[in-house]
Amino acid sequence: MNFTVEDLRAAADLVYTQMPPTPQYAWPQLAERFGCEVWVKHENHTPTGAFKIRGGITFFDWLRRTHPGIPGICTATRGNHGQSQARAAIAAGLTAKVYVPRGNSVEKNLAMRAFGAELIEHGQDFDEAREEAFRVAEAEGLMIVPPFHEELVRGVATYAFELLTAVPDLDTIYVPIGCGSGICGTILARDALGAKAEVVGVVSENAQTAKLSVDAGTLVETPSARTFADGMAVRVPVAEAFEIYSKGAARILSVSDAEVAEAIRIYYRDIHNLAEGAGAAPLAALMQERERMQGKKVAVILCGGNIDTDWFLTVMNGGVPSV
Repeated sequence: MNFTVEDLRAAADLVYTQMPPTPQYAWPQLAERFGCEVWVKHENHTPTGAFKIRGGITFFDWLRRTHPGIPGICTATRGNHGQSQARAAIAAGLTAKVYVPRGNSVEKNLAMRAFGAELIEHGQDFDEAREEAFRVAEAEGLMIVPPFHEELVRGVATYAFELLTAVPDLDTIYVPIGCGSGICGTILARDALGAKAEVVGVVSENAQTAKLSVDAGTLVETPSARTFADGMAVRVPVAEAFEIYSKGAARILSVSDAEVAEAIRIYYRDIHNLAEGAGAAPLAALMQERERMQGKKVAVILCGGNIDTDWFLTVMNGGVPSV
């Protein structure tokens, strides 16, 4: 999978029919804290509060052109992908059947229903919900929306296209990894633009499938993926994504839930922005690499701000949400 600048510009033009570009700011509070220039890409400022909306826009443009006549879509999610897909499906006059694991985020579930999803809880984690979504889509003649698809990635890549167009001389970009659309979009946008930034992937230490796979040079599943950073709570790596980030990422770091909680507190106290767990993970990785990044120009992708109230209150009171 490769994109040209023209591919990304066309995707961006399509995305901008439904939302404006998100800002990227170099916050002096974070520079003072970390000893480097810290740019935050604010994907928490989209109409769904997360970056996934971009892929929904481009995917459904492709879907309408290539699969006319389908009655609806079926997909699995922990929340942000589901909001994006439900929003786009309903706007296109289709139905949206969305599978989530039992015990999923209460407020993300409410948001998906508000966007028009028929929400079904199934399984103990994302990967079990994903397997059921694939089964049901085939049985009911629905279009399956996988977690990783070229058109999803092309849309998601527009946030990195914006960032690197605005700040072309970044040294390092920290990106969280769930199924991989975000990091792959960042790598592909960097390569298309000829930028020199290192891309550093970030996983939860409780959901290390991407890191373990890169370390081993082959796909490695994990027995569980229990973290309150639910956007990274994936057990089974996506082969197509692995092919891109295993070659294009400089390294992959793992962060603890306690580090993620501290990063959420820093975001709120320093710049008064709300970050969900996966959204704060890049800042947690920068915390680990503070000494390495001294004097450099760094970006962190705040990929979403959709954290449940109870979890946020636990974090701001100094705790770590349990799952």
